[in-house]
Amino acid sequence: MNISELVTNEHLIWNLFIALLLGVIIGTQRGWVMRHRVEGSRVAGIRTYSLVSLLGGLIATLSSLYSPLLIGFGLIALVLLACIAFVMKQKRSEDISITGVVSLLITFIIGCLAVSGEAVLAAVAAVLTAVVLDNKKELHQALQKLQEYELDAALRLLLISIVMLPLLPNQSYGPWNALNPYEIWWMVVLIASISFVGYFAIKIGGAKRGILFTSVFAGLSSSTALTLQFSQLSREQASISPLLASGILLCCGTMFPRLLVVLSVINPDLVILIWPIILLMMIVLYVPAWWIWRSCEVENVDQNNKQTNPLALRSALFFGLILAVIILLSHVLSDWFGDAGVLMLSALSGITDVDAISLALGRQSTETLSVTIASIGVIIAASVNTLVKMGMVVAIGDKKLWYRVAPVMIGCVAVGGLASVIVFVINGA
Repeated sequence: MNISELVTNEHLIWNLFIALLLGVIIGTQRGWVMRHRVEGSRVAGIRTYSLVSLLGGLIATLSSLYSPLLIGFGLIALVLLACIAFVMKQKRSEDISITGVVSLLITFIIGCLAVSGEAVLAAVAAVLTAVVLDNKKELHQALQKLQEYELDAALRLLLISIVMLPLLPNQSYGPWNALNPYEIWWMVVLIASISFVGYFAIKIGGAKRGILFTSVFAGLSSSTALTLQFSQLSREQASISPLLASGILLCCGTMFPRLLVVLSVINPDLVILIWPIILLMMIVLYVPAWWIWRSCEVENVDQNNKQTNPLALRSALFFGLILAVIILLSHVLSDWFGDAGVLMLSALSGITDVDAISLALGRQSTETLSVTIASIGVIIAASVNTLVKMGMVVAIGDKKLWYRVAPVMIGCVAVGGLASVIVFVINGA
């Protein structure tokens, strides 16, 4: 036996061992569930699942040597054997669940994957299978608590994201090539997702923890979308406006460290110049958000009026339309003013988005644009975006919401402007 054959055999042995262990993971969960049953009354336990996974590994090995059809024949044989065992079990009890049979077939396939060079995929599948099997009670309880309108909302979210979004062209159309259907619809999906996540976060964790979780989640994706959603919610439920205000401030504050992370990947020199400014603007938003959140005592939210619309799809569609108009308007103004400068473009871009202009300025600052101009452009875009979100709160939100949010956002922009002057003067810009 040469060295290559020895290495191949050793690799095969390890894969078979992995297949056996993955079967043990699933078998342990199934065996623990049926641990109180009389020995021999169980269709399959830890030994059976372990051996079935090992069987899948061995058949996959043979199929690589002879024919892939062996896996199909092996699976058919296992299905027949599992069906016979299921029928015999059903005659002795009224349990007609086929969960055990399905998990046995999955274990066989996991064993095949482990030996076919997909050990990581097999391990992930084994763990997920064990988790699903182990949470039977929790899943059934969640299903019993789920309302019909909530299920409809979940299905609509899947429809607009998984089905519709990939079908849209990811390219620009219209005047100035300003409108990208994929990007606009992605914002619609994002707003609807925040509404959906926020609804269930509040329902499961209460108003305080739910709003906190939703705000952090949205701050990593789109603070504008959350600001719109929470402003509308404050009109419907004014009693939780203080909590919603803390959520908006927390979410908008999270935009700033997100900017630093994005820019640090593109141009670290840019981050070195603006990080004190970004840090101060973040603190100005975070501290009031924390103080308002800590001082609120509301724990429950009346969600009865959300029964027909936990997804807020109509609001998301309206925002998508407004976004398209603003994007088109930004290109019109930019074309009219010609080469008026990077700073005007930053201000116009900040109306709708911060990440896009920040990425553009970051890349350009590594080539032809000075780091100072790029830094000023990023601060302008972030400040304009903050003021736009403040305008949303004032125009759409309840009074209890905007009088908590607006002064803080104005202070954030003012502190950012003052800090920018100091930082750029110190650096001789």
